[in-house]
Amino acid sequence: MKKRLFLFASMALAGFSVNAQEVKFEEFDLDNGLHVILHQDNTAPVVITSVMYNVGGKDGDRSRTGFAHFFEHLLFEGSENIERGEFMKIIPANGGTFNANTSQDRTYYYEIFPSNKLELGLWLESERMLHPVIDQVGVDTQNEVVKEEKRQRYDRPYGGLLEAIGSNVFEVHPYKDPNIGYLEHLDAATLEEFNTYFKSYYGPNNAVLIVAGDLDIAKTKKMVGDYFNEVKKGPEVVRNFPKETPITETKEAIAYDKNIQIPAILAAYRTPGFGTRDAYILDMISSYLSGGKSSILYKKLVDEQKEALQVQAVNLGQMDYSVFALFALPLGETTLDTLLSEMDEEITKMQNELISERDHQKLLNQFENQFVNSNSSIAGIAGSLATYYLLYGDVNLINKEIDIYRSITREDIQAVAKKYLSPNQRVEIEYLPKKDEQ
Repeated sequence: MKKRLFLFASMALAGFSVNAQEVKFEEFDLDNGLHVILHQDNTAPVVITSVMYNVGGKDGDRSRTGFAHFFEHLLFEGSENIERGEFMKIIPANGGTFNANTSQDRTYYYEIFPSNKLELGLWLESERMLHPVIDQVGVDTQNEVVKEEKRQRYDRPYGGLLEAIGSNVFEVHPYKDPNIGYLEHLDAATLEEFNTYFKSYYGPNNAVLIVAGDLDIAKTKKMVGDYFNEVKKGPEVVRNFPKETPITETKEAIAYDKNIQIPAILAAYRTPGFGTRDAYILDMISSYLSGGKSSILYKKLVDEQKEALQVQAVNLGQMDYSVFALFALPLGETTLDTLLSEMDEEITKMQNELISERDHQKLLNQFENQFVNSNSSIAGIAGSLATYYLLYGDVNLINKEIDIYRSITREDIQAVAKKYLSPNQRVEIEYLPKKDEQ
Protein backbone atom coordinates (compact mmCIF):
# COMPACT_ATOMS: atom_id res chain seq x y z
CA MET A 1 0.00 0.00 0.00
CA LYS A 2 2.79 2.41 0.91
CA LYS A 3 4.54 1.63 -2.36
CA ARG A 4 1.35 2.41 -4.31
CA LEU A 5 0.85 5.66 -2.42
CA PHE A 6 4.45 6.62 -3.06
CA LEU A 7 4.06 5.82 -6.76
CA PHE A 8 0.89 7.91 -6.96
CA ALA A 9 2.58 10.81 -5.16
CA SER A 10 5.58 10.59 -7.48
CA MET A 11 3.33 10.70 -10.53
CA ALA A 12 1.46 13.67 -9.15
CA LEU A 13 4.68 15.52 -8.43
CA ALA A 14 6.00 14.70 -11.91
CA GLY A 15 2.85 16.13 -13.45
CA PHE A 16 3.12 19.22 -11.27
CA SER A 17 6.76 19.66 -12.29
CA VAL A 18 5.93 19.58 -16.00
CA ASN A 19 3.10 22.07 -15.56
CA ALA A 20 5.25 24.30 -13.40
CA GLN A 21 7.77 24.53 -16.22
CA GLU A 22 5.33 26.27 -18.55
CA VAL A 23 6.56 29.80 -19.18
CA LYS A 24 3.79 32.31 -19.77
CA PHE A 25 4.59 35.45 -21.68
CA GLU A 26 2.96 38.38 -23.44
CA GLU A 27 4.17 39.96 -26.69
CA PHE A 28 3.55 43.27 -28.40
CA ASP A 29 5.21 45.65 -30.86
CA LEU A 30 5.91 49.35 -30.63
CA ASP A 31 5.27 51.55 -33.65
CA ASN A 32 9.02 51.73 -34.30
CA GLY A 33 9.17 47.95 -34.75
CA LEU A 34 10.64 47.01 -31.37
CA HIS A 35 9.27 43.61 -30.34
CA VAL A 36 8.64 43.32 -26.61
CA ILE A 37 8.15 40.15 -24.58
CA LEU A 38 7.05 40.28 -20.94
CA HIS A 39 7.20 37.39 -18.48
CA GLN A 40 5.76 37.84 -15.00
CA ASP A 41 7.12 35.82 -12.08
CA ASN A 42 6.52 37.36 -8.68
CA THR A 43 8.16 34.63 -6.63
CA ALA A 44 11.28 36.74 -5.98
CA PRO A 45 11.82 40.52 -6.01
CA VAL A 46 14.11 40.41 -9.04
CA VAL A 47 13.71 41.66 -12.59
CA ILE A 48 15.79 41.39 -15.74
CA THR A 49 15.81 43.83 -18.64
CA SER A 50 17.54 42.55 -21.74
CA VAL A 51 17.86 43.40 -25.41
CA MET A 52 18.97 41.04 -28.14
CA TYR A 53 20.00 42.63 -31.43
CA ASN A 54 19.87 40.71 -34.68
CA VAL A 55 23.52 41.42 -35.45
CA GLY A 56 26.54 39.19 -34.97
CA GLY A 57 29.98 38.37 -36.26
CA LYS A 58 28.63 37.33 -39.67
CA ASP A 59 27.28 40.83 -40.39
CA GLY A 60 29.05 43.68 -42.11
CA ASP A 61 31.89 44.25 -44.55
CA ARG A 62 34.35 41.34 -44.63
CA SER A 63 37.20 43.85 -44.61
CA ARG A 64 35.84 45.09 -41.27
CA THR A 65 35.23 41.93 -39.31
CA GLY A 66 34.59 41.91 -35.56
CA PHE A 67 32.36 44.98 -35.45
CA ALA A 68 29.46 43.29 -33.63
CA HIS A 69 31.75 42.00 -30.88
CA PHE A 70 33.41 45.43 -30.73
CA PHE A 71 30.02 47.08 -30.20
CA GLU A 72 29.29 44.66 -27.36
CA HIS A 73 31.99 46.63 -25.52
CA LEU A 74 31.55 50.04 -27.13
CA LEU A 75 27.89 50.44 -26.16
CA PHE A 76 28.87 50.41 -22.48
CA GLU A 77 30.93 53.57 -22.99
CA GLY A 78 28.07 55.95 -22.27
CA SER A 79 25.33 58.03 -23.85
CA GLU A 80 24.23 61.63 -24.11
CA ASN A 81 22.78 61.29 -20.60
CA ILE A 82 25.30 58.84 -19.09
CA GLU A 83 28.85 60.04 -18.69
CA ARG A 84 31.72 57.94 -19.96
CA GLY A 85 32.42 55.00 -17.67
CA GLU A 86 29.29 55.56 -15.57
CA PHE A 87 27.16 52.89 -17.24
CA MET A 88 29.01 50.11 -15.48
CA LYS A 89 29.01 51.99 -12.17
CA ILE A 90 25.30 52.80 -12.05
CA ILE A 91 24.24 49.15 -12.19
CA PRO A 92 26.17 47.75 -9.18
CA ALA A 93 25.46 50.95 -7.24
CA ASN A 94 21.78 50.05 -7.51
CA GLY A 95 22.18 46.42 -6.51
CA GLY A 96 22.31 45.07 -10.03
CA THR A 97 24.51 42.90 -12.20
CA PHE A 98 25.02 43.01 -15.95
CA ASN A 99 26.72 41.38 -18.88
CA ALA A 100 26.73 41.08 -22.65
CA ASN A 101 27.84 38.56 -25.22
CA THR A 102 28.09 38.21 -28.98
CA SER A 103 27.85 35.23 -31.29
CA GLN A 104 28.08 34.98 -35.06
CA ASP A 105 24.30 35.55 -35.18
CA ARG A 106 23.30 38.02 -32.43
CA THR A 107 24.35 40.36 -29.62
CA TYR A 108 22.76 40.22 -26.18
CA TYR A 109 22.80 42.77 -23.33
CA TYR A 110 21.13 42.35 -19.94
CA GLU A 111 20.83 43.78 -16.45
CA ILE A 112 19.40 42.06 -13.38
CA PHE A 113 18.06 44.38 -10.68
CA PRO A 114 15.93 44.34 -7.57
CA SER A 115 12.41 44.70 -8.94
CA ASN A 116 12.03 48.24 -7.63
CA LYS A 117 14.77 49.26 -10.11
CA LEU A 118 12.91 48.07 -13.22
CA GLU A 119 12.57 51.59 -14.57
CA LEU A 120 16.32 52.11 -14.26
CA GLY A 121 16.97 49.01 -16.34
CA LEU A 122 14.60 50.19 -19.06
CA TRP A 123 16.19 53.63 -19.09
CA LEU A 124 19.69 52.20 -19.44
CA GLU A 125 18.75 50.00 -22.40
CA SER A 126 16.83 52.82 -24.07
CA GLU A 127 19.89 55.06 -23.70
CA ARG A 128 22.05 52.40 -25.33
CA MET A 129 19.64 52.21 -28.27
CA LEU A 130 18.60 55.85 -28.52
CA HIS A 131 21.76 57.93 -28.40
CA PRO A 132 25.00 56.24 -27.38
CA VAL A 133 28.16 58.30 -27.64
CA ILE A 134 30.36 56.77 -30.33
CA ASP A 135 33.52 58.86 -30.45
CA GLN A 136 37.23 58.35 -31.02
CA VAL A 137 38.03 58.18 -27.32
CA GLY A 138 35.61 55.32 -26.82
CA VAL A 139 36.78 53.51 -29.96
CA ASP A 140 40.42 53.74 -28.92
CA THR A 141 39.63 52.59 -25.38
CA GLN A 142 37.63 49.56 -26.48
CA ASN A 143 40.17 48.67 -29.14
CA GLU A 144 42.65 48.02 -26.34
CA VAL A 145 40.01 46.10 -24.38
CA VAL A 146 39.33 43.81 -27.34
CA LYS A 147 43.04 43.23 -27.89
CA GLU A 148 43.43 42.21 -24.26
CA GLU A 149 40.44 39.90 -24.52
CA LYS A 150 42.00 38.26 -27.57
CA ARG A 151 45.24 37.73 -25.68
CA GLN A 152 43.41 36.13 -22.75
CA ARG A 153 40.88 33.99 -24.63
CA TYR A 154 42.47 33.20 -27.97
CA ASP A 155 46.23 33.43 -27.41
CA ARG A 156 46.19 30.48 -25.01
CA PRO A 157 46.50 26.74 -25.54
CA TYR A 158 43.95 25.55 -28.10
CA GLY A 159 42.39 29.01 -28.19
CA GLY A 160 42.46 28.95 -31.98
CA LEU A 161 40.38 25.80 -32.43
CA LEU A 162 37.19 27.60 -33.44
CA GLU A 163 39.05 29.82 -35.89
CA ALA A 164 40.70 26.74 -37.42
CA ILE A 165 37.30 25.09 -37.82
CA GLY A 166 35.56 28.15 -39.24
CA SER A 167 38.27 29.03 -41.74
CA ASN A 168 38.38 25.48 -43.11
CA VAL A 169 34.72 24.41 -43.01
CA PHE A 170 33.47 27.62 -44.64
CA GLU A 171 34.78 29.07 -47.88
CA VAL A 172 32.36 31.87 -48.79
CA HIS A 173 29.90 32.34 -45.91
CA PRO A 174 31.02 34.93 -43.31
CA TYR A 175 31.13 32.20 -40.66
CA LYS A 176 34.61 31.64 -42.10
CA ASP A 177 35.83 34.67 -40.13
CA PRO A 178 36.29 34.59 -36.33
CA ASN A 179 33.58 36.21 -34.26
CA ILE A 180 36.11 38.52 -32.60
CA GLY A 181 37.31 39.56 -36.05
CA TYR A 182 40.79 40.41 -37.20
CA LEU A 183 42.48 43.10 -35.15
CA GLU A 184 43.94 44.78 -38.23
CA HIS A 185 40.38 45.39 -39.43
CA LEU A 186 39.50 47.19 -36.20
CA ASP A 187 42.75 49.18 -36.29
CA ALA A 188 41.99 50.36 -39.83
CA ALA A 189 38.33 51.27 -39.19
CA THR A 190 37.29 54.91 -39.14
CA LEU A 191 34.90 56.57 -36.71
CA GLU A 192 32.48 57.11 -39.58
CA GLU A 193 32.43 53.35 -40.26
CA PHE A 194 31.54 52.61 -36.64
CA ASN A 195 28.71 55.13 -36.67
CA THR A 196 27.39 53.74 -39.96
CA TYR A 197 27.44 50.21 -38.52
CA PHE A 198 25.43 51.32 -35.50
CA LYS A 199 22.81 53.04 -37.65
CA SER A 200 22.56 49.96 -39.87
CA TYR A 201 22.02 47.29 -37.22
CA TYR A 202 20.98 48.72 -33.86
CA GLY A 203 17.52 50.03 -34.66
CA PRO A 204 14.51 48.94 -32.58
CA ASN A 205 13.07 47.01 -35.51
CA ASN A 206 16.18 44.78 -35.48
CA ALA A 207 15.90 43.88 -31.81
CA VAL A 208 13.76 42.29 -29.13
CA LEU A 209 13.31 43.63 -25.58
CA ILE A 210 12.67 41.14 -22.80
CA VAL A 211 11.42 42.17 -19.35
CA ALA A 212 11.01 39.27 -16.95
CA GLY A 213 10.54 38.75 -13.24
CA ASP A 214 8.68 40.52 -10.47
CA LEU A 215 6.71 43.03 -12.49
CA ASP A 216 3.24 44.42 -13.08
CA ILE A 217 2.28 43.85 -16.72
CA ALA A 218 0.23 47.02 -17.22
CA LYS A 219 2.76 49.30 -15.52
CA THR A 220 5.65 47.69 -17.40
CA LYS A 221 3.93 48.18 -20.76
CA LYS A 222 3.56 51.88 -20.01
CA MET A 223 7.20 52.22 -18.95
CA VAL A 224 8.40 50.42 -22.06
CA GLY A 225 6.44 52.86 -24.20
CA ASP A 226 7.72 55.85 -22.21
CA TYR A 227 11.35 54.88 -22.74
CA PHE A 228 11.40 53.28 -26.18
CA ASN A 229 8.73 54.99 -28.27
CA GLU A 230 11.14 57.85 -28.84
CA VAL A 231 13.66 55.61 -30.61
CA LYS A 232 13.39 56.00 -34.38
CA LYS A 233 12.95 53.00 -36.61
CA GLY A 234 16.13 51.90 -38.33
CA PRO A 235 16.69 50.73 -41.90
CA GLU A 236 15.55 47.25 -42.83
CA VAL A 237 18.41 44.78 -42.56
CA VAL A 238 18.74 42.75 -45.76
CA ARG A 239 21.01 39.71 -45.74
CA ASN A 240 22.05 37.76 -48.80
CA PHE A 241 24.99 35.65 -47.71
CA PRO A 242 26.64 33.40 -50.29
CA LYS A 243 25.73 29.73 -50.08
CA GLU A 244 28.32 27.06 -49.40
CA THR A 245 28.85 24.20 -51.84
CA PRO A 246 28.34 20.85 -50.07
CA ILE A 247 31.49 19.00 -49.05
CA THR A 248 31.57 15.75 -51.03
CA GLU A 249 35.24 14.76 -50.69
CA THR A 250 37.38 14.65 -47.57
CA LYS A 251 39.39 17.83 -47.17
CA GLU A 252 42.63 17.88 -45.22
CA ALA A 253 44.10 20.90 -43.47
CA ILE A 254 46.77 21.84 -40.96
CA ALA A 255 46.55 24.57 -38.35
CA TYR A 256 49.31 25.68 -35.99
CA ASP A 257 49.19 26.94 -32.40
CA LYS A 258 52.34 28.34 -30.78
CA ASN A 259 50.82 27.85 -27.32
CA ILE A 260 50.52 24.04 -27.37
CA GLN A 261 52.87 21.09 -27.01
CA ILE A 262 50.41 18.24 -27.66
CA PRO A 263 48.83 18.07 -31.13
CA ALA A 264 45.12 17.50 -31.68
CA ILE A 265 42.92 16.04 -34.38
CA LEU A 266 39.70 17.68 -35.55
CA ALA A 267 37.09 16.38 -37.94
CA ALA A 268 34.46 18.99 -38.77
CA TYR A 269 31.25 18.58 -40.77
CA ARG A 270 29.09 21.42 -42.10
CA THR A 271 25.52 20.69 -40.99
CA PRO A 272 22.08 22.41 -41.06
CA GLY A 273 21.29 25.51 -39.00
CA PHE A 274 20.03 25.10 -35.44
CA GLY A 275 16.37 25.64 -36.28
CA THR A 276 16.07 22.37 -38.20
CA ARG A 277 14.94 19.05 -36.78
CA ASP A 278 18.17 17.41 -37.95
CA ALA A 279 20.14 19.88 -35.84
CA TYR A 280 18.27 18.70 -32.74
CA ILE A 281 19.15 15.12 -33.61
CA LEU A 282 22.80 16.07 -34.06
CA ASP A 283 22.68 17.57 -30.55
CA MET A 284 21.65 14.15 -29.30
CA ILE A 285 24.37 12.42 -31.29
CA SER A 286 27.04 14.68 -29.81
CA SER A 287 25.80 13.91 -26.29
CA TYR A 288 25.69 10.18 -27.04
CA LEU A 289 29.30 10.25 -28.21
CA SER A 290 30.86 12.48 -25.55
CA GLY A 291 28.30 13.79 -23.07
CA GLY A 292 30.18 13.07 -19.85
CA LYS A 293 32.51 10.37 -18.58
CA SER A 294 29.98 7.60 -19.21
CA SER A 295 29.70 8.48 -22.91
CA ILE A 296 30.81 6.19 -25.72
CA LEU A 297 33.98 7.98 -26.82
CA TYR A 298 35.19 8.89 -23.34
CA LYS A 299 34.80 5.36 -22.01
CA LYS A 300 36.51 3.87 -25.04
CA LEU A 301 39.43 6.23 -25.72
CA VAL A 302 40.14 7.69 -22.28
CA ASP A 303 39.09 5.04 -19.76
CA GLU A 304 39.50 1.68 -21.49
CA GLN A 305 42.06 2.01 -24.28
CA LYS A 306 43.93 4.94 -22.72
CA GLU A 307 44.67 6.43 -26.12
CA ALA A 308 43.35 9.94 -25.50
CA LEU A 309 43.82 12.64 -22.90
CA GLN A 310 40.57 14.19 -24.03
CA VAL A 311 37.89 13.46 -26.60
CA GLN A 312 34.81 15.39 -27.55
CA ALA A 313 32.01 15.56 -30.09
CA VAL A 314 30.23 18.91 -30.26
CA ASN A 315 27.40 20.33 -32.30
CA LEU A 316 28.18 24.03 -32.71
CA GLY A 317 24.78 25.53 -33.44
CA GLN A 318 24.51 28.54 -35.74
CA MET A 319 21.62 30.05 -37.64
CA ASP A 320 22.64 29.47 -41.26
CA TYR A 321 24.93 26.46 -40.92
CA SER A 322 26.02 24.52 -37.87
CA VAL A 323 29.24 22.56 -37.40
CA PHE A 324 29.49 19.07 -35.96
CA ALA A 325 33.06 18.50 -34.80
CA LEU A 326 35.10 15.62 -33.38
CA PHE A 327 38.15 16.52 -31.29
CA ALA A 328 40.79 14.43 -29.54
CA LEU A 329 44.15 14.85 -27.81
CA PRO A 330 46.46 11.80 -27.98
CA LEU A 331 47.96 10.10 -24.96
CA GLY A 332 51.53 8.82 -25.18
CA GLU A 333 52.52 7.48 -28.58
CA THR A 334 48.99 7.31 -29.98
CA THR A 335 48.84 8.86 -33.45
CA LEU A 336 46.25 11.33 -34.65
CA ASP A 337 45.22 8.89 -37.37
CA THR A 338 44.52 6.24 -34.74
CA LEU A 339 42.29 8.59 -32.78
CA LEU A 340 40.35 9.56 -35.88
CA SER A 341 39.94 5.93 -36.87
CA GLU A 342 38.65 4.98 -33.41
CA MET A 343 36.13 7.83 -33.43
CA ASP A 344 35.01 6.89 -36.93
CA GLU A 345 34.41 3.35 -35.75
CA GLU A 346 31.77 4.55 -33.29
CA ILE A 347 30.07 6.74 -35.87
CA THR A 348 29.99 3.82 -38.30
CA LYS A 349 28.28 1.73 -35.63
CA MET A 350 25.63 4.43 -35.26
CA GLN A 351 25.11 4.43 -39.02
CA ASN A 352 24.75 0.65 -39.23
CA GLU A 353 23.04 -0.21 -35.93
CA LEU A 354 20.41 1.35 -33.71
CA ILE A 355 21.73 2.63 -30.40
CA SER A 356 20.41 0.66 -27.43
CA GLU A 357 17.05 1.47 -25.89
CA ARG A 358 18.86 2.14 -22.62
CA ASP A 359 21.19 4.70 -24.24
CA HIS A 360 18.25 6.29 -26.02
CA GLN A 361 16.34 6.71 -22.77
CA LYS A 362 19.45 8.12 -21.12
CA LEU A 363 19.66 10.76 -23.85
CA LEU A 364 16.00 11.69 -23.44
CA ASN A 365 16.55 12.09 -19.70
CA GLN A 366 19.62 14.27 -20.23
CA PHE A 367 17.84 16.63 -22.60
CA GLU A 368 14.75 16.85 -20.43
CA ASN A 369 16.98 17.79 -17.51
CA GLN A 370 18.77 20.44 -19.59
CA PHE A 371 15.44 21.86 -20.73
CA VAL A 372 14.13 22.13 -17.16
CA ASN A 373 17.36 23.77 -15.98
CA SER A 374 17.30 26.31 -18.80
CA ASN A 375 13.97 27.62 -17.50
CA SER A 376 14.88 27.49 -13.81
CA SER A 377 15.99 31.12 -13.49
CA ILE A 378 14.72 34.49 -14.64
CA ALA A 379 17.96 35.10 -16.51
CA GLY A 380 17.65 31.75 -18.30
CA ILE A 381 14.04 32.41 -19.25
CA ALA A 382 14.83 35.89 -20.59
CA GLY A 383 17.68 34.59 -22.73
CA SER A 384 15.52 31.77 -24.08
CA LEU A 385 12.62 34.07 -24.93
CA ALA A 386 14.93 36.40 -26.84
CA THR A 387 16.70 33.58 -28.67
CA TYR A 388 13.57 31.70 -29.67
CA TYR A 389 11.92 34.86 -31.00
CA LEU A 390 14.87 36.41 -32.81
CA LEU A 391 16.72 33.39 -34.15
CA TYR A 392 14.16 30.58 -34.27
CA GLY A 393 11.05 32.60 -35.09
CA ASP A 394 8.92 30.80 -32.49
CA VAL A 395 8.84 32.13 -28.94
CA ASN A 396 6.75 29.21 -27.71
CA LEU A 397 9.70 26.87 -28.23
CA ILE A 398 10.47 27.85 -24.65
CA ASN A 399 7.60 25.51 -23.72
CA LYS A 400 7.56 22.96 -26.52
CA GLU A 401 11.18 22.45 -27.59
CA ILE A 402 11.43 19.47 -25.28
CA ASP A 403 8.72 17.79 -27.36
CA ILE A 404 11.07 17.88 -30.36
CA TYR A 405 13.71 15.97 -28.41
CA ARG A 406 11.11 13.55 -27.04
CA SER A 407 10.00 12.76 -30.59
CA ILE A 408 13.50 11.74 -31.72
CA THR A 409 13.71 8.00 -32.23
CA ARG A 410 16.64 5.63 -32.46
CA GLU A 411 15.88 5.35 -36.16
CA ASP A 412 16.13 9.15 -36.50
CA ILE A 413 19.56 9.09 -34.89
CA GLN A 414 20.77 6.39 -37.24
CA ALA A 415 19.39 8.18 -40.31
CA VAL A 416 20.96 11.55 -39.43
CA ALA A 417 24.32 9.95 -38.67
CA LYS A 418 24.20 8.39 -42.14
CA LYS A 419 23.09 11.64 -43.77
CA TYR A 420 25.74 14.00 -42.41
CA LEU A 421 28.64 12.20 -40.72
CA SER A 422 30.51 10.30 -43.41
CA PRO A 423 34.25 10.97 -43.98
CA ASN A 424 33.66 12.42 -47.45
CA GLN A 425 31.56 15.21 -45.89
CA ARG A 426 34.18 16.67 -43.58
CA VAL A 427 37.37 18.60 -43.12
CA GLU A 428 40.12 16.80 -41.21
CA ILE A 429 42.38 19.26 -39.40
CA GLU A 430 45.70 18.42 -37.80
CA TYR A 431 46.11 21.02 -35.05
CA LEU A 432 49.84 21.15 -34.40
CA PRO A 433 52.36 22.94 -32.19
CA LYS A 434 53.93 25.82 -34.07
CA LYS A 435 57.67 25.60 -34.37
CA ASP A 436 59.89 28.68 -34.46
CA GLU A 437 60.60 28.37 -38.19
CA GLN A 438 56.93 28.07 -39.11
